[in-house]
Amino acid sequence: MTQHRSTPTLPRSLWSVGVAAVLIAALLGTCIGAVWISPMHVLDIVMTHIAGIHLASSATSTEDTIIWQLRLPRVVLALFVGSILATSGCAYQGTFRNPLADPYLLGVSAGASLGATSAIVFSNSTVHWLLPLASFTGAMMAVGLTYSLGRSALVGRSATSLILAGVAVASLLTAIQTLVQQRNSDKIREVYGWILGRLSTSGWSDVQLVAPYIIVCTAILWQHRRVLDVFSVGDEEALSMGLPVNRARAAIIIAASLGTAAAVSVTGLIGFVGIIVPHTIRLFTGNSYRRLMPLTIAFGGVFLVFADIISRTVLAPQEIPIGVVTALLGAPFFLFVLGSSRNGEIS
Repeated sequence: MTQHRSTPTLPRSLWSVGVAAVLIAALLGTCIGAVWISPMHVLDIVMTHIAGIHLASSATSTEDTIIWQLRLPRVVLALFVGSILATSGCAYQGTFRNPLADPYLLGVSAGASLGATSAIVFSNSTVHWLLPLASFTGAMMAVGLTYSLGRSALVGRSATSLILAGVAVASLLTAIQTLVQQRNSDKIREVYGWILGRLSTSGWSDVQLVAPYIIVCTAILWQHRRVLDVFSVGDEEALSMGLPVNRARAAIIIAASLGTAAAVSVTGLIGFVGIIVPHTIRLFTGNSYRRLMPLTIAFGGVFLVFADIISRTVLAPQEIPIGVVTALLGAPFFLFVLGSSRNGEIS
């Protein structure tokens, strides 16, 4: 136990790097678009709305609308969503001792997709208010089903059965979703628009909807960062140290899944963030979650902001769905991790 307490904490220099990266990403994400707006104009508009302070700039009312109503909520949402997706992936990898674990391990994506598809297909009116609720409900039902089927894994030495339960549940729900789509072919375009992931329609209402869930879930995962270090030595060793393994693992799984479901409910499916970000940070910080977790929280958001910049500039004025961008970046990275992780075995 004494050895665990002596684990070094995150140096202030790394804290500074994380905060600086978030601020730079937010500024660039707000400046860059179909129309370039200078950083001084952006800062003037933001300070005017937040603190009523006018800086010495000549920002126009059009720029004010673009920044405050369109780009800034999109950037803030990307920071929140990227952060929780990366942090959840980091937590899953530590909990299951599996380098291939990500936020969709427990069927979150399949459940959210089925919920959203049902809302789009079976609602006769606008589904903007119903879509987040339906996808959130579907995701949490999928997590509950997976957790129930694989709960025996929480007693043994590994979480293999829980992982397999997640794969089985995801396959079942995906099959049901495909059947629903085929029987309602007139709604396929709208369904796929959501499935591919998007930030283009984001507004402050979306930020307000998901922010409380993401903040609370991130705080819970942050509090368990030392527990994740203990999990790395195995459940038997953790129990000998007095750690309530079952309760701690359940708290981490529920928090990570709830945060991911909240994010997916408003942005659609955005994959691979939970694999790319934690593994990249490990190259610089090592495997200690006391170092890894805070940087993952910061750089998960940074990664998604830059992915969003790519999605709306590469083929401008058209936009590439952000889920496509993260998949193009993440698929080769996943293969790299797969090849360097003993065929994905839990270690």
